[in-house]
Amino acid sequence: MSYAIIGFGNIGRALAQAFSRKGIEVSVATTRDPESFAADAAAIGPKVVAKTLAEAVKADLIFLAVRFEAHPDVAKALPTWQGKTIIDVTNAYGVPPEQLAKQPSSRAVAQVFSGTTLVKGFNHLGAAVLAQDPALQGGRRVVFLASDDDAAADKVGELAEHLGFAPIKLGGLSEGGLLVQARGKSWGHLIFKDLVKFDG
Repeated sequence: MSYAIIGFGNIGRALAQAFSRKGIEVSVATTRDPESFAADAAAIGPKVVAKTLAEAVKADLIFLAVRFEAHPDVAKALPTWQGKTIIDVTNAYGVPPEQLAKQPSSRAVAQVFSGTTLVKGFNHLGAAVLAQDPALQGGRRVVFLASDDDAAADKVGELAEHLGFAPIKLGGLSEGGLLVQARGKSWGHLIFKDLVKFDG
């Protein structure tokens, strides 16, 4: 299984740190030349590799960690996203629901990335919290996952476990997904909730 993070802002870097902590190789890419951020990627760890967008999208599992408005540009990198799993880390705060045909933002993203299976996840925590070691006081920091594809949610859940988080599945995008998505100028109920799971 190969991994990539598209977007290298605060959230993208926080995700890269999570991979680096566990020694798992991950590609990072933006629409810019990778030479412009290769030193920053290498500073996080030797397993964080700066690549072009065209190279990074060859990965099996891809974190979409760009501004919501930028996701259609990323989608143009491949003619079809069949066989790929995308983890939608975007937040559509301030985007009018009418602009999304009143559907969850992740469903709008999935339609642009034709053929993909999509999981909403890792977006409810701020970058500063997400960048921290998820091992806390004998427990693990929770990440919420929502998807209309159970197998994809399970796959992302396994990765979350490898990265040290405690994944909690919320169900489909139109149900649980709304708990971790912005709609217009309002946030879902679980956004910014920093929870820790203790395994009994």
